[in-house]
Amino acid sequence: MEETTENPLEFNNRIDLKDLQESVQKIKEELGKVIIGQQEMIELLIISILANGHSLIEGVPGVAKTVTAKLLAKTMAVDFSRIQFTPDLMPSDILGTSIFNVKTSEFEFKKGPIFSNIILIDEINRAPAKTQAALFEVMAERQITIDGIKNQMKAPFLVFATQNPIEQEGTYALPEAQLDRFLFKINVGYPSMEEEISILEGHDQRKNEIPTDIIQSILTASQIAEYQGIIKSVIIEKNLLTYIASIISNTRDNGNLYLGASPRASIAIMNASKAHAAINGRDFVTPDDIKKVAPSVLRHRIILTPEREMEGFTTEKVVLQIIETIEIPR
Repeated sequence: MEETTENPLEFNNRIDLKDLQESVQKIKEELGKVIIGQQEMIELLIISILANGHSLIEGVPGVAKTVTAKLLAKTMAVDFSRIQFTPDLMPSDILGTSIFNVKTSEFEFKKGPIFSNIILIDEINRAPAKTQAALFEVMAERQITIDGIKNQMKAPFLVFATQNPIEQEGTYALPEAQLDRFLFKINVGYPSMEEEISILEGHDQRKNEIPTDIIQSILTASQIAEYQGIIKSVIIEKNLLTYIASIISNTRDNGNLYLGASPRASIAIMNASKAHAAINGRDFVTPDDIKKVAPSVLRHRIILTPEREMEGFTTEKVVLQIIETIEIPR
């Protein structure tokens, strides 16, 4: 009789993740036609879509922040809107305004560019506080109240925002309440030498081809909604919820931090870890999923004490220290 050996790492998912995984892979392949490297940024942006969360992308000029977000939006057959933030931008330039119609003798609301599915906000830290505040309601509740009337945003509604970390002149720090509304803050670094060569070769080969014309749409609005529903069904054990709560609690009692993370951060880690598990073919969350997404969820939600900031500490370093000190559930 022939012996059969079973792989102990194999398991049967209770949720069918095949279509979701294939779609994610196709999106990565489409972006790979233009974007070289930046795999972490692409994966985190895909996770943010599946977890129905907004993302803040920070990096120096020229590292493909805007292009990646724009091309990712192109892989989805949904409405796309790009808003360039400037110091003179007013809330009505984003949300819209009521205009008097002479024919009907009534005011009509003209929708602003925020009424779309995927919103790319370029250089979000260039607009003043009044304009930043215009985003609070729509980012948190997916609705806008104008003249006492609530306008519900069509799903999906996701904001991708970019900012440059090195520019000081003409920029405004984002309020903590607004930062807390971003699921992720994604730090984008320079490409490696090999990646830089590939970037040059790609530009040379494309000649006059426009990058957005190369990218094909993969997902529809209904598919995105379906996948977001699947993510909510991914299983997370109670001991892992305790693990997440322990990480968040540590940020509030940490001597290196002036401000800890809010309950919104713990929910964000849970949702993002579910999405990370799903795109890796699992219908259950592991500690590694949590450890993978936690730095991007927390780095913009916590504030260092002045002493630690002067010593050159970073929020990223504190988060990693916290994760290392907390016992991993078994």
